[in-house]
Formats: sequence, C-alpha cells, structure tokens
Amino acid sequence: MYIQGSPFPSSFDEDAIEYHGGTAVAIEAGILSDDEIHAVNAQMVADVRMAGAPSIGLSVFPPYPASLVKNYTLCPYCYQNGGSWPWFGGRMIRQLALHGMPEEAYTELRPMIAEVIRDKGFNEWYDRNDKGSGAWNYRGNAGVLTEAIDALQSWARAHAR
Repeated sequence: MYIQGSPFPSSFDEDAIEYHGGTAVAIEAGILSDDEIHAVNAQMVADVRMAGAPSIGLSVFPPYPASLVKNYTLCPYCYQNGGSWPWFGGRMIRQLALHGMPEEAYTELRPMIAEVIRDKGFNEWYDRNDKGSGAWNYRGNAGVLTEAIDALQSWARAHAR
C-alpha cells in the first residue's frame, strides 16, 4: 500500500480494515462479479451492525485507532475514519439495484432517506449516533441517492407483472 513502508507500527494490521467507499467505487467500475458483490454487501451490513452505524455508508471499518491518527477530525467514526457517508452508501445501493439485489438496495436506502427527511437536507456524513456533520446541503449525496432511487425504480419497471 505504501511506496516506502507503512507509517504504522508493525503491531497494527491495516489489512484488517475494509474500505467500504473504495469497494463501492470498484463495483461501479465493474471490477467485482455478482457473487463478490453479494459477499461484499453481506460484509458491509455486518460491519454496520458491529459499528453501530446508521447506514451502509461507512467509509472504513474498523476505523483507524485514535492512537495512530494525529488529526483530531479523523477520530474513530469521524469523517473519513469510519464516518457514514451517503456519498458512498448511495453508490453501493445503486449497484445493488443494478446487479439484481433490489430488496437489499431498498433496505439499505431507507435509513438514508429517513436522515434526509429528518434533517431536511443532505448532510455530508454521519457519526455513529446518526448526527449529521459537514455540509448540510452536500449535493453529491443528493445526486447519488437520486441515482439509487432511479436504479430501484428502473428495476421495478423492468420486473412489473
């Protein structure tokens, strides 16, 4: 992962961290098979439960320990260190719908839509207590959630009886 060795002590197993956001983008790029997408989704859902996070939008899990991060804004479950981002989650939800997993997509979309309605806006990211942070009108979230909804609606139209 690093050009000249890890900046972390050898006792820290960085390979144990799941990069949810990057995985969603890899699926968008067509790198994962449908079987891999099923497996990744199951792992993401399990990680969300273990983290006590509000949605499938975790950036990473588990987060980097506070003792290894010098920037206070990157405390565990803050910002890009385990914060929950509709920006990533919406991408994953869209891919679930596009890859024939509409029930999973709908299940994972519901908490994000509930946040938008509750907060009357599109917060940039959420902590484990479901408190929105960052920009309250983050248009990137609005865009990916709209794309996720569109993908679910397209699936429903294609499978209407």
